[in-house]
Amino acid sequence: MASASSSAPVRVRFCPSPTGNPHVGLVRTALFNWAFARHHGGTLVFRIEDTDAARDSEESYEQLLGAMRWLGFDWDEGPEVGGPHAPYRQSQRMDLYRDVAEKLLEAGHAYRCYCTAEELEERRETARKEGRPSGYDGACRTLTAEQIAAYEAEGRSSIVRFRMPDEPITFTDLVRGELTFTPENVTDYGIVRANGAPLYTLVNPVDDALMEITHVLRGEDLLSSTPRQIALYRALAEIGVGGGLVPSFGHLPYVMGEGNKKLSKRDPQSSLNLYRERGFLPEGLLNYLSLLGWSLSADRDVFSIDEMVAAFDIDGVNANPARFDLKKAEAINADHIRMLDVKAFIEACGPWLRAPHAPWAPERFDTAAFEALAPLAQTRLTVLSDITANVDFLFLDEPVADEASWAKAMKPGADALLTTARAKLAEAEWAAEPLKEAVLAAGEEHGLKLGKAQAPVRVAVTGRTVGLPLFESLEILGRERTLARIDAALAKLAV
Repeated sequence: MASASSSAPVRVRFCPSPTGNPHVGLVRTALFNWAFARHHGGTLVFRIEDTDAARDSEESYEQLLGAMRWLGFDWDEGPEVGGPHAPYRQSQRMDLYRDVAEKLLEAGHAYRCYCTAEELEERRETARKEGRPSGYDGACRTLTAEQIAAYEAEGRSSIVRFRMPDEPITFTDLVRGELTFTPENVTDYGIVRANGAPLYTLVNPVDDALMEITHVLRGEDLLSSTPRQIALYRALAEIGVGGGLVPSFGHLPYVMGEGNKKLSKRDPQSSLNLYRERGFLPEGLLNYLSLLGWSLSADRDVFSIDEMVAAFDIDGVNANPARFDLKKAEAINADHIRMLDVKAFIEACGPWLRAPHAPWAPERFDTAAFEALAPLAQTRLTVLSDITANVDFLFLDEPVADEASWAKAMKPGADALLTTARAKLAEAEWAAEPLKEAVLAAGEEHGLKLGKAQAPVRVAVTGRTVGLPLFESLEILGRERTLARIDAALAKLAV
C-alpha cells in the first residue's frame, strides 16, 4: 500500500460543510491548504461536504463560495471550476458511496450492526465502570446468518460498521511526528446510517481516494479519526477504489479563545462575517491567521500573501495551540491598510462611504474632498469601517452630536476661547499651517497650550474629541463651514 511521497505531485483538499457562517478556524485551514498547494505548484481541490441534509443549506453554500472569493483563494478543481473528479458536492455523489459500502460489505471489510442505542450505552457504561475503553465492543462482528435473521425478524434496523484491523496503526504526522494507535482505542465505527445514508467517516476517505489526495491538512480535533481513515484507505485499495494511495496527514494546532478554551463557532470573534463587516482587508486577516501556528520568521509578523506562499511548508507549523488575539489581528490589519497605495485605499473605503454605512445623503458626498483627506485617514485606520466616523464631518450638514465629547471639551471658559479662535481663524490664510498658528495664538491669550486650545475647536467642527489632524481637516472643510460651526457651538454654549 503506497503512501504519499515527496516526489508525487501535491494534491490537497479543502472540504467544509455548508452549515452557518464560515469561521476563522475554517479559514485558517483553507489558508494552509491553499498556501501548501501553491508553494509546491500542486492542486487544491475544493469539495463541499453537504451530506447532512438537516444542517446544510444552499444559503451557507453560497456564503462559502463568497468567502473563498473574498479571501482571494482560487482552486483548481471544485464548484464553478469543475475537474476530472466532478461532481464536487458530496450530496451529488450518494450512489457512489452506497456502491462502495456494498463492496466493503462483500469483501468483509464491513458488517451490519444491529445493536440498539440502549444496548450500546449500557455496555459502554459497564466498560467505564470497569476501567476499560468504552468504544464499540464488536458484538456484531461475528454474527451468524441465523442471528442476523433473528434480528431482522424482530424488526431491528442496522448500521454498517467498518471492521478495524486487530493491530496497531502507526503513521507519521507532518506536524506531530510518529503516532501509534492501539486496537482497543480505535474500535469498529459506523460508516452508513440505519436509513442508508453514508456518514462523513465513509465519504471523505472515499473522495480522498478517488481524487488522489496526497496530503490532508486539517484541525487537531480530527486527529483521533485518522487511524480509522488510514485503515479505510487500505481497504479501499483492496477493493479497487482509488489509486491505492494513503495521504500524508498534518494536524493543525487548536486555535484558542478566551479562558484557555478552543475557539468555537459560537464565539462572536470566530465569525468571518464579523471581519468582513468591520472592514478587515483579506490580506490583513490572512496574514494574522497564518501566524496561528506558523511564522515567516521570528522577528517579522507583517508580510504579503505572496511572501507567505513562497515560504510556507507544513514542516514549519507548530504543534502547540495558538491563541487568537483580536488586538494583534487589528494591528496587523492596520499595517496592511497603510501598505496600500492611496488609490487602492480610496477604492477599498468605497462600501463605507455609501448607504447603509454612511449617515449622509449621497448627494452630499464630495469625492474631491474625500480624496484630499484620504492620505491622512489611511495612516490612522485600524479597519476600513472606521473611515465613516473619521470623515462624516465633511459630508453632514452639522457635526454629529456626541454628548460625551461635548462635555469633555466644552469646560468653563470654552466660549471665550472659541470666540478668540473664531476671530483669528476668520483672518487667517486658509491653509493648515496658518490655521494652526491662529488656534495656537488664541490659546496663548487664554493661557492654554495648543492641545487644550484645539479641543473645543475640534468638537465644535467635527463633533468628536478625536479624529484626523484638525488643521488639515479645517482646510478641506473650508472657511465658511468652519466658522458657521463655531458660531453654532457658541450659540449652544450661550443657552
